[in-house]
Amino acid sequence: MLLKRVSGGVSMDRVQKRDENSGTFHIISTGQQTPENLAAITEQVIPPVDAIHLREKAWTDKQMIQAIRLLHAKGVPLDKIIINHHAAVAHIMHTKGVQLTHNSVDAATVRRSYSELHIGCSVHSAEEAIYACNQGADYLIFGHVFETRSKPDLKPMGLEELRNVVQQVHIPVLAIGGITAENTPDVMQAGASGIAVLSGVLLADKPLEKAAAYNTALQKGGERRV
Repeated sequence: MLLKRVSGGVSMDRVQKRDENSGTFHIISTGQQTPENLAAITEQVIPPVDAIHLREKAWTDKQMIQAIRLLHAKGVPLDKIIINHHAAVAHIMHTKGVQLTHNSVDAATVRRSYSELHIGCSVHSAEEAIYACNQGADYLIFGHVFETRSKPDLKPMGLEELRNVVQQVHIPVLAIGGITAENTPDVMQAGASGIAVLSGVLLADKPLEKAAAYNTALQKGGERRV
């Protein structure tokens, strides 16, 4: 049975709400947690978050669907869930949208098949950003901006390249990679519309406190939202 979009039942006072003018806040699953653990953390931190991405390369479509149902049962609205790569699953489950990577079909193809989906594209250069924008992406996630333990052998793109990408496209650009509450204002000043965070929240000792810290940083520095 298909799920309907509903508002989450999580108490909004667990994490401070963001001002409507603050930057966009996406959290991306780490691939290091069980669906149950992921859901337990997400239900607590979801109020100020614009989207939770399920980026789980090892999961089958069936496992992804089960995880979506679990998150939804925990009070996570379907319109805050984004599925990486698997556009058909996003469509079937009525989630917010799909995040496309270099291994995915292009945004134009997804748009023709699933016109209702909010489409994001992960990019690593201005050229990739321009292509994704021209293909009809709704927003981009660009990185990695700073050094990150997940990509120790790759040089970070830096704030100047982030600024360059933002200036090359007319759709929102979120920054990813080594994003902390402390450097979030710098990211926003470079023109980003928001941030995408993995371990900074989901693997933190105190996820609620970390989410609140990011939230505060975005309130100070953000003006645009996806």
